[in-house]
Amino acid sequence: MSAHTGKVALITGAARGQGRSHAWRLAEQGADVVAIDVCAPHPGVAYPMASPDDLEETAAGIRARGGRVSAHVADVRDAPALDEAVAAGIDELGGIDIVLANAGIGMASPDVSAAQAFRDQLDVNTVGVWNTVQAAAPTMIEQGRGGAVVVTSSSMGLTGRGGDGTGQSDGYVASKPAVVGLVRAWAHWLAPHSIRVNSVHPSGVATTMVLNDAVAALFTDPPAGEVPDVGNLLPVGLLAPEDITAAVDWLVSDGARYVTGVALPVDAGFTAR
Repeated sequence: MSAHTGKVALITGAARGQGRSHAWRLAEQGADVVAIDVCAPHPGVAYPMASPDDLEETAAGIRARGGRVSAHVADVRDAPALDEAVAAGIDELGGIDIVLANAGIGMASPDVSAAQAFRDQLDVNTVGVWNTVQAAAPTMIEQGRGGAVVVTSSSMGLTGRGGDGTGQSDGYVASKPAVVGLVRAWAHWLAPHSIRVNSVHPSGVATTMVLNDAVAALFTDPPAGEVPDVGNLLPVGLLAPEDITAAVDWLVSDGARYVTGVALPVDAGFTAR
């Protein structure tokens, strides 16, 4: 029997990047997946967002790995729409055991004001996480079979590095430690129900959020296809999505059954530098 056989995982931001990597790994380990993504442009973001075709590619990969999938287009900022998508996934797949609140946005578009950029970051990266857990937790509690929640934060959520006093960057830097506070509060709230809550804190990861023209323009003569040194202690520029997935897979496994309220860096030493 695989590690997650019989479990259902809810993953936001599932259409590509870390979310897709998480979905495929859990499906390989026996889980079924409720895959949610906004799949629409965001005027406050400086890079392309995922598309419906991306979400379908994730869903096809889940099926190819032996998992069932309930895929939905929903914006984590829109609580009623998210509640509806989660409820539909629960009805289709039969409950929920794992929540990966992974959806988030990065570099703000220069076309929006600093104040708007600040609000956009908090709305997606913090309020969206709140909405995700609120949509899933009542069912997890009612089921009475425990479970695990992992919130995707950032190395910046532990260090504050990257802020410059403008909404263009401060919104991101503020949103990531904010979810650490939620994780710690939820760890207390959900522990009596044997539901564990942790956060994972990557440094730069090789996804579209980082590998795009807007981010590359911040650096002088970046190496082909990569962003140069982003402050990691180990000699690596960007981590692979699978590196974060390995940590997430452990956090939601029985091997971490007594780990809760933890902020886990997966950052090549970024926070130690």
